[in-house]
Amino acid sequence: MSVDLPPLREVIARYGLNASKALGQNFLFDGQLLARIAAVPGDLTDAEVLEVGPGPGGLTRALLAAGARVTAIERDRRCIPALAELGDAYPGRLRVIEGDALAIDAPALFEGRPHIVSNLPYNVGTALLIGWLSADWQPWWRSLTLMFQREVADRIVATANDDAYGRLAILSQWRSAARIAMPVHRSAFTPPPKVMSAVVHLVPTDPPAGVRLPVLERLTAAAFGQRRKMLRQSLKGVTGAGDAMAVLGIEPTRRAETVTIDEFVALARTMDRASDGSVAQ
Repeated sequence: MSVDLPPLREVIARYGLNASKALGQNFLFDGQLLARIAAVPGDLTDAEVLEVGPGPGGLTRALLAAGARVTAIERDRRCIPALAELGDAYPGRLRVIEGDALAIDAPALFEGRPHIVSNLPYNVGTALLIGWLSADWQPWWRSLTLMFQREVADRIVATANDDAYGRLAILSQWRSAARIAMPVHRSAFTPPPKVMSAVVHLVPTDPPAGVRLPVLERLTAAAFGQRRKMLRQSLKGVTGAGDAMAVLGIEPTRRAETVTIDEFVALARTMDRASDGSVAQ
């Protein structure tokens, strides 16, 4: 579904779209790289896609060329005319909404479950991800394909005993499959950021039975809030945590960074059952 379009650099120059540091903007121009990112979710023919922070529309072009029906949320009004021009080239396939993605009710924009594919603005990327991962499950989205700073990407996919392992890894992986789809060198961006980046792909899975997110969040907040301390110290203020560790045979002398996601899930489940009176105290 490729359409003959002017070079992206020409569009940016025509509309004076220098990247805004305040909005966390870094533009991608490499068409092959953008096509590879758009291919990560799989076949997008006639699929609904949400893109946050399209800027001048580099990734938007690749998504449209892949056959997607794109809803783009853009806060920077300078980019709206360039995106409108792109919409004219793909009639009926691009809807542009000017506004702050953190404040917009994105699920209400879609008939079905969209893929979310974005080169996220660095200053709001993690907040958006946490909101999407905290949604009711199965979530309103089908998959997440997101560009992050490499440090954040590593935190999303980390496992126990990794330096990057923490609350974000558990939130990302306890009911979804997360992987780094590709690294992206800083030189691919204009202007180049100071750090490397990576594209992360997350697909929702069935949630473990008998576990509620608020319980898991309370448990991991305490555990990683004092991550260098033994669990018996970091979790002493969490009602039921000590008894749950005893039931499951988890040594209280361990530290949070050594506890696997499955073990945190089991702890949260046991704590929840105990609060309902279904586990002997």
